[in-house]
Amino acid sequence: MSLPVGRILRSAAGRTPTPRFLGSVPVSTPNTTPSRLRHARDLSRSQAVAGFHTVPPSRRQGSGRSSSNNNDNKKTQNVTEKKSAEEATLAPTAGAFARTDDSITVEYPPEHQLPASVPVEGTDRAGAHIFPTLATFSLQGKVGVVTGGARGLGLVMGQGLVISGADLAIVDLNKEEATRQAQNIIETFKKDHPDKKPPRVTAHYADVSDPASVEACIAEIVAEHGRIDNLVTSAGFTENFEAVAYPIDRMRKLWGVNVDGTYLFATSVARHLVKDPYNAAKAAVRHLCASLSVEWAKAGIRVNCISPGYMLTALTQKILDDNPDLKRQWTSLIPQGHMGSPEDLMGPVTFLLSDASSYVTGADLRVDGGYTVT
Repeated sequence: MSLPVGRILRSAAGRTPTPRFLGSVPVSTPNTTPSRLRHARDLSRSQAVAGFHTVPPSRRQGSGRSSSNNNDNKKTQNVTEKKSAEEATLAPTAGAFARTDDSITVEYPPEHQLPASVPVEGTDRAGAHIFPTLATFSLQGKVGVVTGGARGLGLVMGQGLVISGADLAIVDLNKEEATRQAQNIIETFKKDHPDKKPPRVTAHYADVSDPASVEACIAEIVAEHGRIDNLVTSAGFTENFEAVAYPIDRMRKLWGVNVDGTYLFATSVARHLVKDPYNAAKAAVRHLCASLSVEWAKAGIRVNCISPGYMLTALTQKILDDNPDLKRQWTSLIPQGHMGSPEDLMGPVTFLLSDASSYVTGADLRVDGGYTVT
């Protein structure tokens, strides 16, 4: 409830306003302001009160006090002013805690000096007593990539993807640490979710500021996971140098990792996703097969499709001859341990076109050495 205007004006003109409460007396609350700042603030407040609300005795008209009293008051005032000036020097300069400190320079530590991070444990407890969330929040069946994922924020965000159902590719400049953390995430997941299938978590090296390194990393991830659905660019670092004296080599490194690294990974993954219309088209063909098989069944027409796996054609042979490591990666993903040959499709095609499959329609026959069931 506001005070009457007249009372407010009289208070401001003649004395310090006194707080008023309805139905209770003022209750003091603990002051959490640091003592040094509180002292400076109280000091400036007392000076303001003395200068605004109080008239020195020597200036009062009709004062009945003696000259000796005036002199005593002057001495007291001089002592107070001297003491106030000394105490004011202890108070911080206005705005001091809201400015940069040019005396502090911090350079990002070398890789071997960086502390290791620990995955978050007990993540199963979060949903123990609440209703299930929307299915659209699930990342089941997705493959996520996190750069700078072996430590800090990147590690925790990558673990968040895993908890939400995704497989994870950890990308880091320190592949040894990334490998260790990938295993830690899997073990933590098993501990927190013993009744669930553990995710697939892999570790990959990349210098995010180097285009060639980024492209090689993306190719490796696609070879191992088959796809990329999500990307988190967490690789980055910060240093503290005076802006006008920032070492140019450190600035270039900062820009290369934080800015170029984000751009290179984002555009590389985008190029991979742009290729996905091929995969989408294949999926559309498979669904079309199912639809047509139902519609045309009454006409005695059967519709089936074949989904080949990694096949060693002349084109893929040329690619693998130029990239021996890629062939080893591909074959490591195939349970039968080798790529298929075009001749491996002859029997399945003949079967689906012959009367031997007269009761088979709407089927997708996978000829892939077991690749899609792993």
